[in-house]
Amino acid sequence: MPTIKDIAREAGVSVTTVSNVIHGRSSRVAHDTVDRINAIIRENNYTPNLSARALVNKSSRIIGVINHLIRSQSISFFQDPFHSAVLGGIEKTLQERGYYMMVRTVADEGELYSLFNNWNFDGVILTGLFDDSFFARLLEANKPIVLLDSYIKNDRIFNIGLDDHKGGFMAAQYLIEKGHRNIVFASPPFHRHGVIEERLKGYKAALKKYGIPFSAENIYQHEITLDEGIALGRALSKRKDISAVFATADILAAGILTGLVQAGMKVPGDISIIGFDDFFYSQLTTPQLTTIRQDAKEKGSVAAGIMADYIEGKAIPARNITMPLSFVERQSVRDIR
Repeated sequence: MPTIKDIAREAGVSVTTVSNVIHGRSSRVAHDTVDRINAIIRENNYTPNLSARALVNKSSRIIGVINHLIRSQSISFFQDPFHSAVLGGIEKTLQERGYYMMVRTVADEGELYSLFNNWNFDGVILTGLFDDSFFARLLEANKPIVLLDSYIKNDRIFNIGLDDHKGGFMAAQYLIEKGHRNIVFASPPFHRHGVIEERLKGYKAALKKYGIPFSAENIYQHEITLDEGIALGRALSKRKDISAVFATADILAAGILTGLVQAGMKVPGDISIIGFDDFFYSQLTTPQLTTIRQDAKEKGSVAAGIMADYIEGKAIPARNITMPLSFVERQSVRDIR
């Protein structure tokens, strides 16, 4: 098995240069030199010794992507299309930067403590955390932290998210301007100071702007699964007083649409639906879903890039980054003005 010294000798460069190329720090190395080193690495099937490198550098180049499982949730981290897209973005960027991703689900502070005791992460990325005892234990690990879709304010972390208030407002305003007044807000169970609460605030702000009274009867909380969405769609088919639904995730919107159709309702003829995310299956429903678009894969990529930059000592312009939202108009909303 060749060593890094063997690679350097054959390429006619220093061990440091080879190390920089292997670890993705090749910006100051000539392109032809990088190509020559990579060709030699491939020819010799060279694989870096991660254990030895970790002992020398006290660095594993492993980034932990941790899912804090809430036990009431029935859907797997990997089954959720949002998290699948985020993981894809994280993995691609970490691979390009010479890092490795380890995905782990933990239920409580004890499991988190055990995880950090057994694995030497260079940093951790998490989604949807709240300022609670779990987060306090996370800070004790003293690792670089990037949070996705969290409203925690702390100068020791980086936050990548959306303007969720704006997203909720955009969805409700669109429906209102199409003539809808009695609009259901459908979402997973939500927490104070979280993403869904912000979308609900945006929904309420749109109602207020147009002088429409808020009704708590129009708030439905269900797990984000197709089965839950279908069941909710069937339930909503019995309400003859509503004309539209804003679902805070496309998978929930798709389930509601299916349930409504199964109950004999027409979308958008009898009831209109707007979703949130714009994942691929929003175009597989009949009709295709109008939705608020976010780029979940890019969100993961940005998080991974910030993590790598921070570990490598590069300047990071901001600790809080808001990703863009856009509106995608398809066929699931009827104009009833």
